[in-house]
Amino acid sequence: MALAVAGVVAASGAAASPASLARAYRESPTAARRAALERYAQAHARQTSGALARLALGIAAFEQKDWKGAIDSLAGLEKRLPALADYPAYYAAAARLEAGEAALDPQSLAPVRATAAPSPLAARAAVVQARMLVATGAPDRAIPLLRESYPLLPQPEGDLALAAAYDGSGDAAHAALYYQQVYHQYPLADGAVKAATAMEALRDAMGANYPQPTPILLLTRADKLREGRDYSRARIEYRALADRTSGAERDLAQVRAAACDYLTGDTAQARRQLQGLSPSHPEADAERLYYIVQCARRMGTDSEMLDAIQRLAASHPRSPWRLKALISAGNRYLLVNDAKNYLPLYTAAFEGFPADPQAPYAHWKVAWHAYISRKPDAAEHMRRHLSMFSLHPSAGGALYFLGRLAEERRQWGDARACYTRLAERFPHYYYGVLARERLADARVAGAKPGAAMTAFLESVAFSEQPAGDGEQPTAATRARLERVRLLQTAGLDDLAAAEVRFGGDGEQSTLLAVELARSGAPPHRKLRYLKGVRGDYLSLPLDRAPEAYWRGLFPLPYRAELERAARRQKLDPLVLAGLIRQESEFNPRAVSSARAYGLTQVLPSTGRQLARRLGIRRFTTSMLYQPEVNLRLGTFYMRLQLDRWNGELEKTLAAYNAGPRRVAEWSTWYEFREPAEFVETVPFTQTREYIQAVVRNAAVYRLVYAGKS
Repeated sequence: MALAVAGVVAASGAAASPASLARAYRESPTAARRAALERYAQAHARQTSGALARLALGIAAFEQKDWKGAIDSLAGLEKRLPALADYPAYYAAAARLEAGEAALDPQSLAPVRATAAPSPLAARAAVVQARMLVATGAPDRAIPLLRESYPLLPQPEGDLALAAAYDGSGDAAHAALYYQQVYHQYPLADGAVKAATAMEALRDAMGANYPQPTPILLLTRADKLREGRDYSRARIEYRALADRTSGAERDLAQVRAAACDYLTGDTAQARRQLQGLSPSHPEADAERLYYIVQCARRMGTDSEMLDAIQRLAASHPRSPWRLKALISAGNRYLLVNDAKNYLPLYTAAFEGFPADPQAPYAHWKVAWHAYISRKPDAAEHMRRHLSMFSLHPSAGGALYFLGRLAEERRQWGDARACYTRLAERFPHYYYGVLARERLADARVAGAKPGAAMTAFLESVAFSEQPAGDGEQPTAATRARLERVRLLQTAGLDDLAAAEVRFGGDGEQSTLLAVELARSGAPPHRKLRYLKGVRGDYLSLPLDRAPEAYWRGLFPLPYRAELERAARRQKLDPLVLAGLIRQESEFNPRAVSSARAYGLTQVLPSTGRQLARRLGIRRFTTSMLYQPEVNLRLGTFYMRLQLDRWNGELEKTLAAYNAGPRRVAEWSTWYEFREPAEFVETVPFTQTREYIQAVVRNAAVYRLVYAGKS
């Protein structure tokens, strides 16, 4: 009954904020929720909060393609919300354009260019203004406007507007080129259909003067379809292109048509097609051999796979397709721990392509094998990896295990030097967490850092540690903060986050992010927004950002239920929090691609079995959305896995992510002397990173919430 009463109060608008009403309406746009927000706007018509409620109504109407509703709600808001005048100006102008109004005023977008802080709407507004100029008979003015802003324009809208401007100004040749750009570069976008219609009209009007798309552009369209996983249409485009072109484009089209067969699972057909081709273009032949490698790998014919790799080395030693083939074949053997076969493949990869982004991965697999196999040159492998690939994430592992090797030799000072540098440079990464634990060992902590090791580490060019923003906002940050706060008050959290991301380049990103952390947005959305502001937060020392920032990044919603469920199963609640942050980001309604539900991501079939064992009656899948039920089931499953793996957290997490059968197999590969060795040996990158993330999440939770309720 209490819940029903609360719902009535919220629906009526009494004791509710514009933010809560707007969030509810945008999330589920019912007539009742719109009426509640409308009543609030009317009741506070003379206040800023009422204007913000009206702004939320207008933007929500625009999102629902209710153009008249958007125009009516946004009317007059530019003067009432001067700090956000660009928002009503942009959305009202765009709504008028989409509604097909005859009386369009391109100057109505002037407020977008007059903001105290640069507007994130500026590039989108340029497209709308250009379209208005075309519609009002001034296409010649639209062209320079779009050209000036071209690198920032949203695409394909920018090219579509530019094509229309050229078309309207009588420059049919340029119009055709930009329509072709949209049609071929963005075949899966709505604009591609408009471009196709316009191209057909221009082709009829221009006749022999119509500029035919180049074979490269035709190939690009098929490539984009393939990248978008529309393999059937891509195959048709490739085959059509192969029939009417010659040279490199024909060779590439034939190979990629066969690749579409492979990508749709028809491996035998792809193999036959690829083996029957004889491309004269070197890169087409290299790509063909790569897909033969892929087909052979899938079909389990290793001799054919290795033969194709040898042919790549002989004919196309510098082709990126050879590197892709080496990595793919290496991974095939890594999955079964066949070092005899994967070591030469990975070695060829990093030796042949030392500057490629995949080289550090290949080199690390070789270095790690030396370590886990207890080779006498393991330390040299770790040093070489640090010297060559210090900016790659694997540098943290190399630094940690170099320290562990020093401990084995009782060179405590060298170990301290490694762990100190690791904890400084990678404070909230998995190996940074382990480094802090090793530094607590009295033998390490009491040792003087080794001079030779210190000198070596000083020669390694690690990435710079990110700086904090200071405590006082600059004038630019203050202007941005005002806009962020107003948008949050309107319940427009996604637009507030966009403001922060837009302002983070050149402004004080952490201070801006703190404002997001303090917002009333749901914790999972705040977490997602904060992750998007700065991607280097795991390298940021705890004391260089306010507590509110860290609590936003590492939230603890449902804390009472979480702690109760953890106590019931004798689990560490912060490990559970770390797992939930990785699984669902604390979104109680999260559903994965594998159809796992809720906070701890429980499969319905698993949930049904667990519910039966826990005595939960009349279980339904929808119950997994309930935090308390989901936590009860998820913690019970985690307890079962912990017991199965003798309390070993890392193996438990591996089983949670990849399944117990795989963990049982991986556990037999080596004699692991510490959990980190098992983790680094896990051959699935996604599972390995998952384990590391949960462990490091739990460590950060301890730092952020240490001794705090």
